[in-house]
Amino acid sequence: MMLNINDILNEMTPISLDEMSAVKLMNRVDTKYVADDLTVAKLFSLIKDDYYVQEIDGKRVAEYDSIYYDTVDNHMYIIHQDKKLKRDKLRVRNYVDTGTYFCEVKHKNNHGRTKKKRIEVGQSVFENLKSDEKTREFVENQLPDYDFDGFMKKLSTSFERITIVNKGKTERITIDFNVRFHNFENGNDEGIAPLVVMELKRDGRCESIFQKALFELRLKPLSISKYCIGRALTDKTLKQNRFKKKIIKLDKLKKLRGYAITNSATDI
Repeated sequence: MMLNINDILNEMTPISLDEMSAVKLMNRVDTKYVADDLTVAKLFSLIKDDYYVQEIDGKRVAEYDSIYYDTVDNHMYIIHQDKKLKRDKLRVRNYVDTGTYFCEVKHKNNHGRTKKKRIEVGQSVFENLKSDEKTREFVENQLPDYDFDGFMKKLSTSFERITIVNKGKTERITIDFNVRFHNFENGNDEGIAPLVVMELKRDGRCESIFQKALFELRLKPLSISKYCIGRALTDKTLKQNRFKKKIIKLDKLKKLRGYAITNSATDI
């Protein structure tokens, strides 16, 4: 485990998956942050008494594997790169610790709101999206402007996640580390460890202890898409002007910890 926070996690009060699922954030604001593992350990030491940590079968760190699909001409990637407000993503995710698989479609509208729709599927769909008629019907319904048969495997992501919720149950935070990418088209692999991607999902009306701790540690928001950053890092032939500054930022953070991104921003 990359994060040196096992002892801190063990001090935190657990919350079950069912209890976590009951946390409904209707007026939700999502904000992402990126930091190195040592800074995240400091962050947890500041907030541990004010948050529950999700626990599944005695484990407080969960594993996730995802496969992202796109068109032959990378339409979903390109519209994100071109700063289109309305965009979609299609993935099949393996929630390793619960042994479940979901086909998930994410829609972002021109108001910046993201909606996720999903259905549970079998392992066969994780291996081959087109192996199941129910999945075809779901994807065609959610993405009517796309040709289902034209979707191709583009990128896999793997990471470990800690999920916490404040004791007032007005915000939920995911902390993803050991993030790794595999490009299906060229076989390239990349990762962003020891960097950690955190996403704060909160009721916009409520004060956030987590956000106050971030301010104390001088951490600023950094919007980042794992799919797009993973594609950009593993394939320099893709158009990626929009992501250049973010890759430079990631590279600087890694170098501060003595690491370097293989596909550095200077090569773009």
